[in-house]
Amino acid sequence: MMNEYDKFERLVQKLDPGNKLIRAWKLKGGISAQVTGLEILQPSGRIIKMIVRQHGDNDLKRNPNIAADEHKLLGILKAAGLPVPMPYYIEESCEIFSKPCILIEFIGGKSEFTPSNLNDHILQLAINLAKIHRVDCANLSLSFLPKLENTYVEMLNNKNKVVLDETLNLSLIRDLLKSSFPLPSMNKEVILHGDYWPGNILWKEDKLVSIIDWEDSGLGDPLADLANSQLEISYHFGMQAMDHFTNQYKSMMPEVNFTNLPFWQLFAALRLSTFPEWGLEKSKENSWRKRHKSFVRQAINQIRLN
Repeated sequence: MMNEYDKFERLVQKLDPGNKLIRAWKLKGGISAQVTGLEILQPSGRIIKMIVRQHGDNDLKRNPNIAADEHKLLGILKAAGLPVPMPYYIEESCEIFSKPCILIEFIGGKSEFTPSNLNDHILQLAINLAKIHRVDCANLSLSFLPKLENTYVEMLNNKNKVVLDETLNLSLIRDLLKSSFPLPSMNKEVILHGDYWPGNILWKEDKLVSIIDWEDSGLGDPLADLANSQLEISYHFGMQAMDHFTNQYKSMMPEVNFTNLPFWQLFAALRLSTFPEWGLEKSKENSWRKRHKSFVRQAINQIRLN
């Protein structure tokens, strides 16, 4: 029976039979995937690093083709000039590992939660979200991507899945959304990251170098991504930073109709409300809860004004 090292060596040799594995090490990959770094000696004598991504059971249950889909999407995004890891190989036979996995480029960088220049940091986040939404989908074969609107509908209808925290008025939010859905279509469908937040962005020397973890991606209204990012940015950097991010994004995307943004903000508030699961320090959790309530209040006020 092969040990872990042998399995990874066999994987890199599927890419090139002359490859030799020098070392393998576990990387922090969140809860959704198992991520392993590999250092490889190529036949040319060059030493390079790669990453293996093995998706978690929940993601595989939701989409058994998730590895193939992420591999395909990364190729499309890389060709469009986005800062994403290059996909090298997909292992779907399950001969080596019990689950499919993808072999992708290793990009040296780290998530940044205390940037030295917050305004520039926020600007780069906005620029790159706009870049994702500007990928021209007209001639791309994207039928493998789910419609993210369907995911949101499931979230509204599945009472058991979302434990509704009434201190955050989640029942009110859900009922308001159910009575308003489906929203009138005002924007063209774009590629969505699905989870564009500071933890999925890598930085090096204050420059955004990679957007990672595309397992929640799909097609839909750009406002769905924007609203998620707004709430995440308010959590990590404050409401002022969130407003700066929104203004920057709006200035870059004049073709987007923002009328329905408050509704997508309420979806984001419903989705990003499981504070007990995040293991936050009590003071941080209290601060984020306040920002969540303020975010929801603004969205509801805006809906009433419209």
